[in-house]
Amino acid sequence: MTGFYIVLLFLLTGIFIAGMSLAVSRILQTRKAYPEKYISYECGELPAGESWIQFNNRFYIIALIFIIFDVEVLFMFPWAVVFDEYGLLAFVEMLIFIVILLVGLAYVWAKGDLNWIKPRPQLAHLPKEKGE
Repeated sequence: MTGFYIVLLFLLTGIFIAGMSLAVSRILQTRKAYPEKYISYECGELPAGESWIQFNNRFYIIALIFIIFDVEVLFMFPWAVVFDEYGLLAFVEMLIFIVILLVGLAYVWAKGDLNWIKPRPQLAHLPKEKGE
């Protein structure tokens, strides 16, 4: 057997086991509907207020940006290990990689996604009232 058949067999076995686990759990599960099942879960406490609230998406955007740059920095560690073997070629490749990261950072910065608080829009000059 070549390596590809072993990989294919491993993949098919994994898919079969996962499918069988899902099928067995679907067959054996109990389906009891009760009102408490459909309320929001807050650490075992009864929810206070509405379950649908306005959430600032800046938290999500900043977390995504952090994860993207954090994972890309992880690519620098293997590069540092083999840097002596490849020399100038490895240096140029990492330089290109860092330039791409800096372009991405400049784009996110210019777009304003790194600002934690969005600046308020400037209002047009309103006519002054008589007492001012």
